[in-house]
Amino acid sequence: MKVVALIPARYAASRFPGKLMQPLGNKTVIRHTVEATQSTMLFDQVIVVTDSDEIETEIKNFGGICKRSTRPYESGTDRIAEIAASMEVDLILNVQGDTPFIKKEQLAALIKEFENPTVEVASLMQPIQDPKLIEQPSVVKVVTDLNNDALYFSRSPIPYNRDKSAPTTYYEHIGVYAFRKKALLDFTKWPLSTLEATEKLEQLRYLAHGIKIRMVKTDYSSIAIDTPEDLVRANIHLANI
Repeated sequence: MKVVALIPARYAASRFPGKLMQPLGNKTVIRHTVEATQSTMLFDQVIVVTDSDEIETEIKNFGGICKRSTRPYESGTDRIAEIAASMEVDLILNVQGDTPFIKKEQLAALIKEFENPTVEVASLMQPIQDPKLIEQPSVVKVVTDLNNDALYFSRSPIPYNRDKSAPTTYYEHIGVYAFRKKALLDFTKWPLSTLEATEKLEQLRYLAHGIKIRMVKTDYSSIAIDTPEDLVRANIHLANI
């Protein structure tokens, strides 16, 4: 299979504008993400897709590949689909620009799921270790069926633990996706679903249309930078690795 990584990179993020250009150690968040993805050696190409002059300049300054989307998009999936549509490719990984600690093992595990021809979309999840994160809306939770296909994603704590004595593991959704090309392009043809509009979670569009998302468990502690507080956590994490 020809496999590419596309990194959607929007400057005007609603909860933390300009977050991808924030310093994380001595590099920007987006540079960390691009270099981490390149270092895996899993991809035929690693391309940043943006509508931002600042991000395009940053990527080109360190020798990365950047393509411009022709119009603004709310969804990163819609943004990368515009570029993927004209590419000869079998599998596209959407590596979110705000996941600077992504690792080869995680991405390789996603790619491996597509040895099963019934898998159209896959993504990552990790156990939540810090109980405080369960209540945070910026930390997206996911519940799955017995095949590890997603049942639902939410910014609310799911499942609701009615019996507080029952052992419950909460999983955080890590916003890294893998798609077969057709599944990615189909996404752009569907209207925004009610649940997607309510939760502001684009992956709910797939579930609303009956497309399963295979979730891959990882124990690697990853931090997605969605808020200024996440950036503080990320800098602490970087200093300790």
